[in-house]
Amino acid sequence: MALRAFTKKGIRSGFTRVLNSVPPRPAAQSFFSSSLEDAVKELTPASVRCISEFSFSSVSGLAHHKVQVVLPLTRCFHASSELWARRTNNELVHENSSNKKIPKKGKFVKRIRTEPPVEAPYVPPKLKRTTKSLVDKTIDIFEGMTIIELAKRAGESISTLQDILVNVGEKVDSEFDPLSIDIAELVAMEVGINVRRLHSNEGAEILPRPAVVTVMGHVDHGKTSLLDALRQTSVAAKEAGGITQHLGAFVVGMQSGASITFLDTPGHAAFSAMRARGAAVTDIVVLVVAADDGVMPQTLEAMAHAKAANVSIVVAINKCDKPAAEPERVKLQLASEGLLLEEMGGDVQVVQVSAIKKTGLDSLEEALLLQAEMMDLKARIDGPAQAYVVEARLDRGRGPLATAIVKAGTLVCGQHVVVGSEWGRIRAIRDMVGKLTEKATPTMPVEIEGLKGLPMAGDDIIVVESEERARMLSEGRKKKFEKDRLRKISEGATETLEPSDEVSKRVEMPIIVKADVQGTVQAVTDALRTLNSPQVFVNVVHVGVGPISQSDVELAKACGACIVGFNVKGPSSSIGLAASQASIKIVLHCVIYHLLEEIGSLIVDKAPGTYESQVAGEAEVLNIFELKGRSKSKGDDVKIAGCRVIDGCVSKSSTLRLLRSGEVVFEGSCASLKREKQDVESVRKGNECGLVIGDWDDLQIGDIIQCLEQIVRKPKFISSESGAVRIEC
Repeated sequence: MALRAFTKKGIRSGFTRVLNSVPPRPAAQSFFSSSLEDAVKELTPASVRCISEFSFSSVSGLAHHKVQVVLPLTRCFHASSELWARRTNNELVHENSSNKKIPKKGKFVKRIRTEPPVEAPYVPPKLKRTTKSLVDKTIDIFEGMTIIELAKRAGESISTLQDILVNVGEKVDSEFDPLSIDIAELVAMEVGINVRRLHSNEGAEILPRPAVVTVMGHVDHGKTSLLDALRQTSVAAKEAGGITQHLGAFVVGMQSGASITFLDTPGHAAFSAMRARGAAVTDIVVLVVAADDGVMPQTLEAMAHAKAANVSIVVAINKCDKPAAEPERVKLQLASEGLLLEEMGGDVQVVQVSAIKKTGLDSLEEALLLQAEMMDLKARIDGPAQAYVVEARLDRGRGPLATAIVKAGTLVCGQHVVVGSEWGRIRAIRDMVGKLTEKATPTMPVEIEGLKGLPMAGDDIIVVESEERARMLSEGRKKKFEKDRLRKISEGATETLEPSDEVSKRVEMPIIVKADVQGTVQAVTDALRTLNSPQVFVNVVHVGVGPISQSDVELAKACGACIVGFNVKGPSSSIGLAASQASIKIVLHCVIYHLLEEIGSLIVDKAPGTYESQVAGEAEVLNIFELKGRSKSKGDDVKIAGCRVIDGCVSKSSTLRLLRSGEVVFEGSCASLKREKQDVESVRKGNECGLVIGDWDDLQIGDIIQCLEQIVRKPKFISSESGAVRIEC
């Protein structure tokens, strides 16, 4: 077969391969009857679609094919009736389904949904990470940060954060849109990340502010007495037991006309968290050290808190009027602990004072004002306030009250605030004297009321623009707090899945703690948890602020707990009767020493103790007697040790230990014990006896036989001079 002509260069090679594949036919055969049909059968669909016109002619002796290809506007194909019918049907189906795509059969088929969309509630996107990776992750957020910057810090995609923003009701136009700090916190909590707010100090009005001074030191070193001398009051006399058990805040006007905000912290070891909170909000720490006592454990702890908070320290050596006072020894002790004093080339000022005789107070005032002037303390006056909760308590008439110190901005009555996981609208602001005020400026300690719930001491107070935003932020924080609490419980349960023999003997002592203020609740709870021991687990099942109620009694009845009331009124007669009928013990105290001592004795009584072997008596082998020729019914030959009890008492029911040359040879039970041919249960010191050791007959004269008895050793409650307590097993 010979190819004559092609009009299109693009299809020349493909069509040549098709025609060459057709075998030659004799000239007598008809092309329309056989050759055309065979050629058409050999053509591929792709080649057929390119052909528009065929013309064939026959010459005698050979088959001559003339092919002419044209591309008209309307494509047509002259072929067999069967192929033409199949092509026509396919075109009709294609025209009828021009608006529909027929999916091909295969594994990866894109299905097109023709049903209308269904309205469904918002489902947060699933995060492609485990919960453990988000446990300790904390990011910094600030006002006006963009979505793309928040996504980078959170490690999430921009689309995921945009979906969350739509869910919380925010309009999203671009990933470069600025976000408010509240919305950024909500989004971060939604993805399970902790946040730390970075507040801007920029404002239209930045003015000098008074210094916040925290008084720290060891218990009974005269911290509160020193403040009483500064403000001409007597607070220490009002405290139970003469020791401070609350975190107090007040403003003291100095003789020079300046004012300083003072924080008084307890010195007992149980109130370490209160001292940490005082150092977190302060500018200067006054470290009070007694001249007759020197540096003590809580003194070192106060120094550690001050250094961790990066605040300045001024040392006040108190009780310099006493005959046993040694200020120079105190200075050497402080210098040995790494405190650089001015007299030794450092920058820490040292002032010698006496709170009782009110001497050295002017020098202390000058040192504090000089330190504040060197620090150049300033704060933003305008704009929303940032405050810190020092203490929180529950008042029967006014509800939850929070004592706070304003750090920046102005806190105005009527604003919506979020305090920790609680929120509310400020109903009233009172200064520390109890006088109502409309606003609070920086470093001003105030008491606010109007919160929906009792916040935790140490929470930050932030001002939000609306009630809806405050409620939304509070609910988000509560959910985050509950998730973290459940996660810690599950992790603790996972760690204790493989109990050992010692853990199986550990008993649980559930306790319900009620106190007057939130900070004291935390301090008492932390102090009770330090009494945990390998034998007794102190489980604080519930804490609360306020007097003991009927619900506390019901909860204690359900879990068999003991109710601890600290600085609260005694329960009513009906509640006390219900507690006594349910055999619930109620412990009421106003001094932390007495409370810890009583709870420690309860723990010692409840502890199962440890079993130990103790030598109850000793006997020396003087002679050996052997019984032979016994009947088979009575057993083999028996060796009897003739002994004299040289110490204690030897009993038949106890375990015997055989010593030879000071080494333990055998330990077993006593098979027989006789004295003067009579069976006895015990033989005391100075008497002679005959005994048989079970399963042992290798006895020698001079051996020592010890009698062992099992005793139960209870743990001990130990209290140090600094007030720290522990249970020693």
